[in-house]
Amino acid sequence: MNIFQKFGDKTFSSLKIRNYRLYFIGQGISLAGTWMQTVAQAWLVLQISHSGTTLGIVSALQFLPILLFGPMAGVLVDRFSKKTILYYTQAVSAVLALALGILVAMGHIQLWEVYVLALLLGLVGALDNPARQTFILEMVGENELSNAVTLSTAELNLARVAGPALAGALIATVGLSVCFILNAVSYIAVIFVFFKMHDKEIHAFAATKKLKGQLSEGFRYVLSTPYLRDALIIMAIIGTFTYEFAVNLPLFTQFTLHGDAGTYAILTAFMGMGAVIGGLYTAHRAQATERMLVNTAFFLGLSTLLTSLMPTALFAFASLAIVGYCSVNFISQSNILLQLKSIPEMRGRVMALWTVAFLGSTVIGAPIIGWIGETFSPRWGLGVSGLAAIIAAGYGMLKMRGTTQQQIPKQIMIESEEAQLTEEKETRAI
Repeated sequence: MNIFQKFGDKTFSSLKIRNYRLYFIGQGISLAGTWMQTVAQAWLVLQISHSGTTLGIVSALQFLPILLFGPMAGVLVDRFSKKTILYYTQAVSAVLALALGILVAMGHIQLWEVYVLALLLGLVGALDNPARQTFILEMVGENELSNAVTLSTAELNLARVAGPALAGALIATVGLSVCFILNAVSYIAVIFVFFKMHDKEIHAFAATKKLKGQLSEGFRYVLSTPYLRDALIIMAIIGTFTYEFAVNLPLFTQFTLHGDAGTYAILTAFMGMGAVIGGLYTAHRAQATERMLVNTAFFLGLSTLLTSLMPTALFAFASLAIVGYCSVNFISQSNILLQLKSIPEMRGRVMALWTVAFLGSTVIGAPIIGWIGETFSPRWGLGVSGLAAIIAAGYGMLKMRGTTQQQIPKQIMIESEEAQLTEEKETRAI
């Protein structure tokens, strides 16, 4: 076996699992459509309002339900079949994308309609995100989780290359509405692969029974587990201020680089290409550590800060590729570590809080970054985003020292082991 074959086998090892391979294919198609809609929606809002603050408000509305209902969504994810939840969330997302496409095609789209549809899409996302994150573990098991999560994140960023490129071409030739309609069609691919999966090969954990206090129980568990708590704080800081690229990049394109939708698509594509390279590198390394999480947070902040100083679009393309590389590493590290450090019966709630910290925090950050970009300059918006990640990395460096062996309380570990033994006995009895 030559070195390239060894690299390929290790980098793409989780794709040997049939269910995950199907999921990977379906998600690739759907995510390309999602990025088409992301670009088209941002450009639509700027066309209507010419306002960075308004663009921030739309992003905030899309993630407001995640902030408000994310923890409760985690309780539902722990209580019901992840696959069933995903059937419904994908179908509803398709209907919402189609509705927006039709409204734009009719030529009577109003800003309030964009607000409403963004809010509804956020309601779906509050349930969809933790369900998808935990479903990956059920498809591949703990041994392949690191590889599968990293490949999924790399795929997301490969879609960041393909989707915006297609969106830029479609916007320039046939208009915005086609982007939304094609995104609606792309959800069919995901629904189809769910139908083709072998349920017997899904390693589903026993559903949590409906009990009072499950929401507060999830918060107590995270607060009593130092690593989980500190990792989520880092994610919240970076999610609030750094991952506001949907606000920063359109403003940076239009008002700093004086570009058009095509320029925006290229910026997004370069960021996606960097992320794909970073994802493949991370997938080849089968480990995730606390130190790596802090390091990737720092370099994500540094590269974002440098992007704010780029004098031309050409330099910005290169720096955003580095941002993408660091971004995929940070997301993968935080996702993998939180899932592996969580006990099974709490995993849905932990990943729901991860979603709140990562996406729900946009409600706070998007209007702030949009206001900074509009009032001062888009360079200031990107600069604040970069500094936030550097501050988060500094917090992590201070708080995570010596917690590697202590982040899971002994009693919780015992309860987890007992739960696993009980589950094994029940499986054998069946």
